[in-house]
Amino acid sequence: MFTGGALETNSYLLACPEGNILIDAPEGAAEAFRDIPIAMLLLTHGHYDHVWDAAAVARHHGCPVAMHPITETMLADRNLLKRFGINLEVEPVKADLYLLEGPAQKLLGHSFDIFEVPGHCPGSLCIQDTSSNLLFGGDVLFAGGVGRWDLPGGDCELLLSGISKKLLPLPGQTIVLPGHGPSTTIDEEKTNNPYLQGN
Repeated sequence: MFTGGALETNSYLLACPEGNILIDAPEGAAEAFRDIPIAMLLLTHGHYDHVWDAAAVARHHGCPVAMHPITETMLADRNLLKRFGINLEVEPVKADLYLLEGPAQKLLGHSFDIFEVPGHCPGSLCIQDTSSNLLFGGDVLFAGGVGRWDLPGGDCELLLSGISKKLLPLPGQTIVLPGHGPSTTIDEEKTNNPYLQGN
């Protein structure tokens, strides 16, 4: 794991049979993983703190970039942040592979279940590595919290419904690796997450 940028955003390096996958690319990730081979960059969603170094990582490693189609649309808009009063510009990066919801999807010789859980950001993906009981949760589910829904494209009801229907049924021992903060488990969040009680 590497944590970078002003919002302390997590990225994760996962070894697969055909090479390493880097999940998300916050500020500083390109330098942190400069000397570690990366065979694919996977973006969980299009918010700037998760994609800040995406173009730099892809350029340095010559690796394909995988994301939801909505994420590519967001990254192609250089003025997206400025329209919302944030004076930043993220270097665009194009998708080499579109990721959509579905089970048993092969990436670099490894099988993943992919869940689309919008509500924090359109096109948000959660990536489950079933062989190791890991869920890369992006900004959907945190230890004791959920993704904020007051940003453009946010929807509280959609977010909580997606978590309830798609993530909480996963095995309780599944380790959730979120986009911010410490890891947790599905059982822990079912029991103690104040946003999920009654779901």
